[in-house]
Amino acid sequence: MVRIITAVVSTVVTVVTVAGVLAASGCATSPPGVSPTTAPPARTQEQPPAPATQAPPPEQPDRQWSMPNLVGTVLQDAQDQIQAVTGNPVFLTTSHDVSGRSRLQALDSNWKVCSQNVEPGAPLTADSLVDFGVVKLDETCP
Repeated sequence: MVRIITAVVSTVVTVVTVAGVLAASGCATSPPGVSPTTAPPARTQEQPPAPATQAPPPEQPDRQWSMPNLVGTVLQDAQDQIQAVTGNPVFLTTSHDVSGRSRLQALDSNWKVCSQNVEPGAPLTADSLVDFGVVKLDETCP
């Protein structure tokens, strides 16, 4: 009985090994009467040239908006108003603690605007760098 099991295991190992070698070498056997498929011949004709790319649209002049007066507002609301006024071209603003303690504004809704570097009514463009001077909501602006 042990000899039969050993013979069967040996045969299975041989079949699996041969199949693995054939698969790794790219050879495959086909059932009788079926010919293996061959790759289509490589194209030797030249491809037509790719269509020309369109020229970029002409430069549009910078759009301008009027900077709102945001002193006294919550920092988060001030940032939201800048985005609303510009339609999002100015979506990044900076802020700094004007109390002298150099605290980071981790939660913008806990801070109020004491000053802004772009004066109210001044032109605001997508290239404007807006910075707010802020303190905590329960503090007084210096």
